[in-house]
Amino acid sequence: MNDIKILWVDDEIDLLKPHIIFLESKNYKVSTCQSGTEALEEIEKENFDIVFLDENMPGLSGLETLSEIKEKQANLPVVMITKSEEEYIMEEAIGSKIADYLIKPVNPNQILLSIKKNLDHSRLISEKTTSSYQQEFRKISMDMAMINSYEGWAELYQKLIYWELELENIEDTGMFEILESQKTEANSQFCKFIDKNYASWFEKNADAPIMSHTLFKEKILPEISEKQPTLLVVIDNMRYDQWKAFEPVINNYYKKEQEFPFYSILPTATQYARNAIFSGLMPSDMEKLFPDYWKNDTDEGGKNLYEAEFLQAQLKRLGKNIKHEYHKISSLKAGKKLVENFRSQKDNDLTVVVYNFVDMLSHSKTEMEVIKELASTNKSYRSLTHSWFRNSPLLEIIQQAQNLGFKLILTTDHGTINVKNPSKVIGDKQTSLNLRYKTGKSLTYEDKDVLAATNPKSIHLPSINMSSSFIFAKGDLFFAYPNNYNHYVSYYRNTFQHGGVSMEEMIIPFAVLSPR
Repeated sequence: MNDIKILWVDDEIDLLKPHIIFLESKNYKVSTCQSGTEALEEIEKENFDIVFLDENMPGLSGLETLSEIKEKQANLPVVMITKSEEEYIMEEAIGSKIADYLIKPVNPNQILLSIKKNLDHSRLISEKTTSSYQQEFRKISMDMAMINSYEGWAELYQKLIYWELELENIEDTGMFEILESQKTEANSQFCKFIDKNYASWFEKNADAPIMSHTLFKEKILPEISEKQPTLLVVIDNMRYDQWKAFEPVINNYYKKEQEFPFYSILPTATQYARNAIFSGLMPSDMEKLFPDYWKNDTDEGGKNLYEAEFLQAQLKRLGKNIKHEYHKISSLKAGKKLVENFRSQKDNDLTVVVYNFVDMLSHSKTEMEVIKELASTNKSYRSLTHSWFRNSPLLEIIQQAQNLGFKLILTTDHGTINVKNPSKVIGDKQTSLNLRYKTGKSLTYEDKDVLAATNPKSIHLPSINMSSSFIFAKGDLFFAYPNNYNHYVSYYRNTFQHGGVSMEEMIIPFAVLSPR
């Protein structure tokens, strides 16, 4: 604090002597001058940490001085002090990026608060956040041991996401490491919960969460109305923390009416979870009822080519005659084309947009070294997603939807997890290739590392042949074959994958928003 230098600019500076003595008693170094011209000369000679600037001075006004200061030192915090409460002065000052705005008469504690807000802001937030998480740590640990419901796990995961976002920008990396270890432990307990309860969610009259195959009927359909067009956006492979990262951008155009977490089915992979959303069916039922649309892992060709047909069939099954259109966006060009033509969607009751970008990003990350560099951690992955969203055609689509009065529903099919630890698995040539789940016959694996479904029908998954089973990787594990093991492990470690069992992959966001 001894090093903090303050410049106070006021044509009646002598009247402020008590304030200056007060600040000097707090070990701040205060320099004074009586005009804007003097202030600019002082700033040329010395480096100040903050400037207190009177708005109403003879010669250069406060606003003119502020403009000159910002030209010379754009990042120097300037606190405007004025007698006037006229709105245009406030707007001018705020538009010129002042750090704070105080109305005379000011008292010494107001000045002190402004200094701390601007210069000690990061440290104070860091200390408070660290202290708050330390208090919460024990409660989270105790809750974790007691949770025995899908609602409880969703609530705990949201709490961990909250603290991850709070702690990611503070200086105490030790706290962040503690949170990471707590998330690892939570995932370990969550996997036990899923292993014990997942199959029972499909029993008749079971107490089950909203899941991929029930989402449309239970949550989306009730929001669709002839009175207002609805835009349903499914961002592929979007985790809860990524939604929280770009939610503030959407808040400029839409107001959130409801938000809740739902559960992706297993495997947490696009061909299973997203097809389930649009068909309203589990995979074994899709295979049985729509053999022309469904493809198993080992079949040739695209696995998500018939989502529009699945949606049409579900609406027919539910007896709903809803005017709708379906759009899948897998490239920048396709996104821009929809932006150009979006006005034509206003006569639909429902417009569905599946946006594949996040999924492409997570997969390309394993192929492109540049993406590996940009997104090696959860924090950088969130940042990259946020940056993409702010500059994407999807945001333009959402802006257009707002202007046209659309209701907005935003969701995803599954999340993703940063995989860190390999687990050896052996299978035949027909074994599926996914890093987080495998299906095939004669699979050899580490029991402790997987959730195994030796009878896929029990969790409504198709069997490629009579002896097929599924295994799902737990926590942050990924499957690796013994052949060329070390190369494989170094290539895929710290990449984002999906298909397995973790809170990040299974507990995912659903939000309904109304236009501002």
